[in-house]
Amino acid sequence: MEKLLQISKAFSDLNRIKITALIQREHDLCVCEICDTLDLSQPLVSRHLKQLKEAGILQSHQEGKWIIYAITEQPSHLLMNYLEEIKKVELPPKLVACIKK
Repeated sequence: MEKLLQISKAFSDLNRIKITALIQREHDLCVCEICDTLDLSQPLVSRHLKQLKEAGILQSHQEGKWIIYAITEQPSHLLMNYLEEIKKVELPPKLVACIKK
């Protein structure tokens, strides 16, 4: 029951849904790519990423000075259901790529 509540709270914000949809579409992204593609501020995106990570939706790893975010490798059945619906979210057609790539 606690996991249901945690995931539901994480997806109670449209920006967190868009961030998750973008990461799901592109597979792994750094903060600057998310900010630039969705036209959101870096502090706002970082706050949302923290909540998504705490809910077990995202995982991260470091590449040089960049933190790269991806959907968790082994999502629960509950999370898989959310992710299926999130695939339907309209996003900007092109990723604004980071200069590191």
